[in-house]
Amino acid sequence: MSAPLQAQQNGGRNRRQEEASAAYRSQLLEEFRNDKVRKWELRDILGYVVEFSGDQHGSRFIQQKLETATQEEKQAIFDEIVPENSLQLIQDVFGNYVVQKLFEHGTQMQKTLLANTMEGHILPLSLQMYGCRVVQKAVENVSPEQQSIFVKELDASVLRCVKDANGNHVIQRLIERVSPERLEFVKSFRGNVYDLSTHPYGCRVLQRCFEHLPEEYTRPLLDEVHKCAIHLMQDQFGNTASLRIEL
Repeated sequence: MSAPLQAQQNGGRNRRQEEASAAYRSQLLEEFRNDKVRKWELRDILGYVVEFSGDQHGSRFIQQKLETATQEEKQAIFDEIVPENSLQLIQDVFGNYVVQKLFEHGTQMQKTLLANTMEGHILPLSLQMYGCRVVQKAVENVSPEQQSIFVKELDASVLRCVKDANGNHVIQRLIERVSPERLEFVKSFRGNVYDLSTHPYGCRVLQRCFEHLPEEYTRPLLDEVHKCAIHLMQDQFGNTASLRIEL
């Protein structure tokens, strides 16, 4: 198929998707998308927060407003999302950004309640394209106790997460942000260092270990690297682990 024809078909498909999406929009969201003159405020969309969060333009609007919103405005937005709609928006292409803003700009109580809705779902969220971003943001903003809950939910599947395109970012963030004594899953790396070192995502996780964990945690891992250093130096991913030894 020629490039011009492919582009034409893609353009037609995008228009059909836009038309289908428009058919399900509320009148308020349609007005918001079309009215470029009115100065919109968060109070104007109350009752429609979830719908706006799932819309590209509505999501951007909420994100921007949350950065300077009053406590009352933040609470109003929070109440429409948590707990009933939080998991839905966490995994949404546009909604996840709104949830991230709640973790950044919400009160500590709001962050705690929002994180509570994620408990029991940390593994599937970590493996999901948008959910993994929210899990990372949550790790940065919740209490050490809630961080521990996240860690424990991933303990049994940590190697799966390490080798996953999305999950590895969550493991890296946990290593960067959580106290080492709470990271029981690091023990799972022992006996798997060569395999992880030669994996495109595993090598990144090991690098974070060497950068952020004390020697008592990294020494067993480094000992394994030493044993296969020659092979790792010649591997496109393993050479980074070898470099850490030199540093």
